[in-house]
Amino acid sequence: MTDTTCYVHPKRPTTLRCNQCERPICPSCAVRTPTGYRCKECVRGQLKKFDTAQWVDYVLGFITAALLGGLSSLLVGLVGSMAGFFAFLLIAAGTSTAGAIIAEACRFVTRRHRSRPLFLTVAAGMIVGALPALLSVLLTMNIFGLVFLGIYLFVAVPIVYSRLSGFQFFK
Repeated sequence: MTDTTCYVHPKRPTTLRCNQCERPICPSCAVRTPTGYRCKECVRGQLKKFDTAQWVDYVLGFITAALLGGLSSLLVGLVGSMAGFFAFLLIAAGTSTAGAIIAEACRFVTRRHRSRPLFLTVAAGMIVGALPALLSVLLTMNIFGLVFLGIYLFVAVPIVYSRLSGFQFFK
């Protein structure tokens, strides 16, 4: 067996090879995938195949998330003004539903295009949409409304991101 060196770090001997391009890679250059180790260039090339978002998707996704996020945060603020256990139950049940509805609406307007920056843009749009409701709750000094808006954002934004990206918190 011949002694080979990493193609990125020529002074590091290695026996590991990328399972796609067959170039020798050292452990610091190797990326573990479900099918074996790959070099960073091959992984980047594979990820580019899944990034299908176009510039209009970012605009449409942000606007949709901001409008729907603003609407649902206003509803959360109204429910938060009720205060009490019933209001908490409404928020607990409605937050995940609102996140799922917003995610599906954004998926529809972006034509199911995918890109990590697109998912982050949609999450940011949701937060921006909630700012007017957050400011109104702060100006009225409604503590319950503030707590419920915090719960809403803490739960709904990750739901939107995970539904769009396919990320699973638990397997």
